[in-house]
Amino acid sequence: MGLVRRGRVNCQTHTNFSAEVSLSVFNNTNSLTGGPYVMGIDFGTESCRVGIFDLTGAPVAFAATAYKTTHPAPGWAEQSPTDWWNALRASVHSVMQRSGVQPHEIKGISYDATTMTVVALDHGGEALRPAIMWMDVRATEQAARVADTKSPARRYTGNGTLPPTAEWFPFKAAWLRENERETYDKAYRLVDAPDWLTFKLTGEWTQNINTAAHRMYYDRDNGGWPADLYEEAGAGDVFDKLPTVVNDLGVLVGGLSKSAAEALDLIPGTPVAQGGGDAWHGQIGLNVLRPGKMSLVTGSSHVMSGQSPDPVSGPGFFGGYTDGVVPGQYTVEISLVSSGSVLKWFKDNFCPDINLAAEQTGLNAYDILNQRSADIPIGCDGLVINEFFQGNRTPYSDSKARGVFTGLSLAHSREHMYRAIQEAVCYGVEANLRKLREAGFEVQEFVACGGATKSRMWTQMHSDVTGVPITLTEVGDAVTLGSCILAAAGAGLYGSVQEAADAMVHERERIEPDAERHEQYKFYADQYCKQFPLVQGLIHETVDHVAAEHAAAE
Repeated sequence: MGLVRRGRVNCQTHTNFSAEVSLSVFNNTNSLTGGPYVMGIDFGTESCRVGIFDLTGAPVAFAATAYKTTHPAPGWAEQSPTDWWNALRASVHSVMQRSGVQPHEIKGISYDATTMTVVALDHGGEALRPAIMWMDVRATEQAARVADTKSPARRYTGNGTLPPTAEWFPFKAAWLRENERETYDKAYRLVDAPDWLTFKLTGEWTQNINTAAHRMYYDRDNGGWPADLYEEAGAGDVFDKLPTVVNDLGVLVGGLSKSAAEALDLIPGTPVAQGGGDAWHGQIGLNVLRPGKMSLVTGSSHVMSGQSPDPVSGPGFFGGYTDGVVPGQYTVEISLVSSGSVLKWFKDNFCPDINLAAEQTGLNAYDILNQRSADIPIGCDGLVINEFFQGNRTPYSDSKARGVFTGLSLAHSREHMYRAIQEAVCYGVEANLRKLREAGFEVQEFVACGGATKSRMWTQMHSDVTGVPITLTEVGDAVTLGSCILAAAGAGLYGSVQEAADAMVHERERIEPDAERHEQYKFYADQYCKQFPLVQGLIHETVDHVAAEHAAAE
């Protein structure tokens, strides 16, 4: 298509509301042919991003509008659905204006949003309170109630070996019922963020299978909603507040409502396909829809998910989620809470000279660090680190986990520590893969996107440590592309989600593991896996002691 990406710019938003909009526009106006085009909406933690793609998967334009997160108490996080809607309006108006695409050329729409973000709504779909965000852990007490549940739903959390997390839906619902009973009783619907957006766009109340299975314990193999677990948590009556229709991803929900079309300056009746959670739209946007592959979405954290033909479950990972992404298949999930964020922490706190040099030369600070650490041997001369700076999601599901450095000596340099952090992230991926392998789930290929893939060296390291090839695709924004793939399938522009993904996702490069380096890394990966269990109890004692000191100081 000969696309040339322009730089990111700021522009004024629509005059009816105020928000800062940033746009990435692709200079593709010469190849605009009247479509058809599809629109993907991505509600992330920090902004609403809207993208327009053609049916080959070529991006035309993006726009993103930020909104705020508030923290009313420690461990709490909330956002305003009104801010969400205003951000969507700003992004849609801006991307349409800059792209040159006309409203009638948009033939399908779909969307994603953060999961475990609970919204209480009245009969008209208006929010009764701010949304409780995915990162909010106020429902710790409610989650602890089901730690020993005998419900079949426990297979979703490490086959019952991982503790339930306060982030998930039933526990937040129980907290709201117990602490804000008036709001809970008034709520006609208590839904996750993607299902709020379904109603705002179409006027239809639906539950998406992706959110329901992955974060609400919905399991079609065991009768749907696990009423026993919800009762134990304290939210046994919440089912009256959930939509009765549970849709697979990409199913046509209906047409864009008249009110939504007027607000967005789009055409009423434009097909809207069922969307779901942002991370799994990334999996779709990487075309990881068949068993054998696993998506590797990198950034501040690493999120990895893949498909199984069988309901695989086991210690140390989440899933398999019934029909969670592809009907008739099971999705497994592993993730690192901290990955790129630990590298950023190191760069920001220990590399002021490199940051200054990067500013003066126009180079990237990470590229400079990569060059300076390139000759450090595998294993960093005995320095082994884990990346649990913000806790661990899998394989331990331990919020009190913290980073550990072992083998540090006077011979080690700053560059050793940087390289050891990069290795730690790769060891973390390998540690999770070992849990999957133990359960009989083999990953034959990663398909990757995100920040880590900007470094060829670090991407190669991921492959060398794990022994798994890594494929890179043409479009880095896999999440928005995933929404556009669902839009194309739901509008009937392709016969299925798989057909749409095959046509719209294009491989760019495949990176093979180096067999000799893989063998060298095995010893250090083993050491990494042994390290944390030896000090886990000690770390917990220290974390509890520090928390008590902070509480006393307040």
